[in-house]
Amino acid sequence: MVTTADLYDHYHQTLHVCELQFRSFGRRKRFFGQCATVWTHEDHLPVLNALKADGSGKVLVVDGGGSLKVGVMGDRIAGVAVENNWAGVVIYGAVRDTSAINQLDIGVKALGATARRGWSPVSGTGTGVVNFGGALFSPGQWIYADEDCVLVSPNELDFELASQTAAPISALEVVAGYK
Repeated sequence: MVTTADLYDHYHQTLHVCELQFRSFGRRKRFFGQCATVWTHEDHLPVLNALKADGSGKVLVVDGGGSLKVGVMGDRIAGVAVENNWAGVVIYGAVRDTSAINQLDIGVKALGATARRGWSPVSGTGTGVVNFGGALFSPGQWIYADEDCVLVSPNELDFELASQTAAPISALEVVAGYK
């Protein structure tokens, strides 16, 4: 299986690496797909509305402003994502109901988790380009995520090509400190 490290080694000149340290939820620890975006602040409704659309293997990137106060996605919203064929969700913010999300066939990356939910819609939500963790996420780009990180690519990457060019590390390189 090709990892984000393999992809980075081969495509480093065109990839952006999100520098945030996400936690992983859901049964899919590795996922990828074309990017769709939404931004919100402590309101789950924009996330729900986005995930009601046919995901067809896409990844929803949610700019939640980094807030860990309120979960913008729980197990029921994650279930909507599964029903609508989303590959995964990357959230710059918090989720809730993680034990139930972990039972679902979806990949979720989030900064953290909380029990708190929002109770009323918040103004100031939308879609378009979002920016966090040193990476720019635009609709139509490609997102690749695994246990290590989240990558952003302007186009779909060739896994086979990346796996063929991943060279094993020699004992001399390990002794010399290269890796």
